[in-house]
Amino acid sequence: MAAGPTGAVLALLGVLSVCAASAYGSVAEREAGGEAEWAKPCDGAVFRPPSALGAVGVTRSSGTPRPGREEAGDLPVLLWWSPGLFPHFSGDSERIECARGACVTSRNRRALRDSRTRALLFYGTDFRASAAPLPRLAHQSWALLHEESPLNNFLLSHGPGIRLFNLTSTFSRHSDYPLSLQWLPGTAYLRRPMPPLRERAEWRRRGYAPVLYLQSHCDVPADRDRYVRELMRHIPVDSYGKCLQNRELPTARLQDTATATTEDPELLAFLSRYKFHLALENAICNDYMTEKLWRPMHLGAVPVYRGSPSVRDWMPNNHSIILIDDFESPQKLAEFIDFLDKNDEEYMKYLAYKQPGGITNQFLLDSLKHREWGVNDPLLPNYLNGFECFVCDHELARLDAEKAHADSPGDSPVLEPHIAQPSHMDCPMPTPGFGNVEEIPENDSSLVQVRDHCICLRCLWPHSEKGRTHNYAAVP
Repeated sequence: MAAGPTGAVLALLGVLSVCAASAYGSVAEREAGGEAEWAKPCDGAVFRPPSALGAVGVTRSSGTPRPGREEAGDLPVLLWWSPGLFPHFSGDSERIECARGACVTSRNRRALRDSRTRALLFYGTDFRASAAPLPRLAHQSWALLHEESPLNNFLLSHGPGIRLFNLTSTFSRHSDYPLSLQWLPGTAYLRRPMPPLRERAEWRRRGYAPVLYLQSHCDVPADRDRYVRELMRHIPVDSYGKCLQNRELPTARLQDTATATTEDPELLAFLSRYKFHLALENAICNDYMTEKLWRPMHLGAVPVYRGSPSVRDWMPNNHSIILIDDFESPQKLAEFIDFLDKNDEEYMKYLAYKQPGGITNQFLLDSLKHREWGVNDPLLPNYLNGFECFVCDHELARLDAEKAHADSPGDSPVLEPHIAQPSHMDCPMPTPGFGNVEEIPENDSSLVQVRDHCICLRCLWPHSEKGRTHNYAAVP
């Protein structure tokens, strides 16, 4: 990154940070409704982007709305600064009913300076400091929705970047409205029956490898292709997609990379032929888990996983995935996969969670039960609508606190600001997928990814990474 643009970004971050709005809040808990029958073959609905499920007119959430502020003109306004995510069918504004009361949600940017506009909602992938709405108004909270990894916006992985926001909804369990299980519909999804081992043995006799790799996004910060390339030297791997490709999917439709991330029945039937799926995320962050992990488990394959360092916390039991980082080398991993491939009894221990009572992780069960949104579940809001109500309830509580302070300053002190923290993204420094940085040729595209992200994460804001404060507004 050039010195000039870096200085400009730092200066702008300083201006934004100085203008941070005060807020406070917490996530309300409620039990989820009935579980969708995800054990059945899926129709592609699970991994589509969240659809606009909010009803035209009034959108309702759980809870009993409190009386007061019945007229739309008296309701706090939530402004989607990323209008493409506005989760309603038509129009620019919508009244929503939430647990604490009602708000108006809008995508009309003309509402920015309206005194009733209490919160701005940003989508992390679209957020650019250079395009932030300034000057920032003191009475407005900034709320961030960012379910993606740092690959989509590295700015948010730095303290000064994430602290621009008061409220967050990210993959991290530490965010204010967590989306850690955004790719897992429910326990029935995990319990879907697997193909008989004899069928997989027959496919092996037809020339299929024991291990599948399906990836078309190459040269990512996690540097996953370097590891897979080395693993291929020690065990057969059928690689589809654009990364390390050595085989073709059977039809042109399945070869479309857009199909490869869906729950297309034909694609799932093909992928279920493999006993092991290489499941490597594009970035390494605590609690960042995608379809690369959950889809193999749905199909009854064993994920060979590298991604969230906290992934064990979320597994159905303590023996359901193979962690790449548990092995000292790709060769040792290949030897273990080969052992399981030749020993059905040992292999099936990794699929015990599909049996009655096999899901023993109470943390996972509780997290699914108490999350406030669903994955295409008609009994629950999707996470866009849920995020709106979370912010609405937060702003209603903040308004009540401000009124209480105005009525009785001695009894109700001014609230301390609620500010997002780096743990709301929680992404360690990226490292090479295999070997050391010094061993990677200078012209290797993967080195560029690792090196550039190291610069972003370690060097751009060294003061904040060491826990010190700095007045970035003063940076020239």
